[in-house]
Amino acid sequence: MYSNMLVNCSNCRIPLQLPPGARSIRCAFCQAITHIADHSRNAPPPPSIPTTPPPPSTIAPPSPYNHAPPGAPPNQHGRKKAVIVGISYKYSRHELKGCINDANCMRHLLMTKFQFPQESILMLTEEETDPYRIPTKQNMRMALFWLVQGCQPGDSLLFHYSGHGSRQRNYNGDEVDGYDETLCPLDFETQGMIVDDEINATIVRPLPHGVTLHAIIDACHSGTVLDLPFLCRMDRNGQYVWEDHRPQSGMWKGTNGGDVISISGCDDHQTSADTSALSKITSTGAMTFCFIQAIERGHGATYGSILNAMRTTIRNTGNNPGGGDVVTSLIGMLLTGGSGSGGGGRLRQEPQLTSYQPFDVYTRPFSL
Repeated sequence: MYSNMLVNCSNCRIPLQLPPGARSIRCAFCQAITHIADHSRNAPPPPSIPTTPPPPSTIAPPSPYNHAPPGAPPNQHGRKKAVIVGISYKYSRHELKGCINDANCMRHLLMTKFQFPQESILMLTEEETDPYRIPTKQNMRMALFWLVQGCQPGDSLLFHYSGHGSRQRNYNGDEVDGYDETLCPLDFETQGMIVDDEINATIVRPLPHGVTLHAIIDACHSGTVLDLPFLCRMDRNGQYVWEDHRPQSGMWKGTNGGDVISISGCDDHQTSADTSALSKITSTGAMTFCFIQAIERGHGATYGSILNAMRTTIRNTGNNPGGGDVVTSLIGMLLTGGSGSGGGGRLRQEPQLTSYQPFDVYTRPFSL
């Protein structure tokens, strides 16, 4: 009877799924214990509906996933929050070597370069000892809940994912290429993948005015994995045009006034490399490595300069004897041991930029 019941954590207000018959539940994120009243006598009231709707131009359709609980509880971690997911699929035929390295490097970058407090960064990898921070489908969903929960104007949010991505046939007419893009949790073979429609409904559509979300997605088929309305199509000379990816069906894929920008490892039809050809030390995701390297080497002034630097590094990898550029100071410090040199060969992927709305990529400053 209560298997699908959601209750809000008494401390951080994140929605928690209550096991059947449970009288209390511990929050995986803030560790607070929420005690449950007798459901047979005191059923919780339905969620309140905000009395003031957003302006007509920004009204988002109801989320079929119920991932945006109403209300604005206090932000537990200040103005910067991040969810970082790295999945190696260890001991499976899908194993990747560099994804946990990617996650650790991204956390260090956020803390040292962009002043994200350590306690505001939620890590999901197989190396975590907390079972709620293993990157299963349910835990990833709850982490995305947490990322946008209670966000307020001025907040900066970041979602980084390094792992497998895929795609599947789309049947509702909201994809230009006819395919939904997906992320593959650790247990995707039994629990299924997380589809771009769900990601959009969870962290894009509820985002209010004044909040900025960046997604850094290092996965195959990830070009439009947030289902954002516009894609920056850039050529090798750095010239670009914005492609309109708004669904012909009229389905709303934008925000509730907030700003969302996604940088992904490749186009929707491409694959992303897990390689040691870039670092020369150990395996990394090519996209994550090139993103961090662009920031470290001073190419992080604008979105256009970052995208150009990333693409140039990937394009040049394999052209020179012995591989690509030398490792940056940050990655060299963090990635020790591993697979040594090798893993060479030309990389065939083009990082992509998508956004809630078009902008000049060479004049807009990059910031997190």
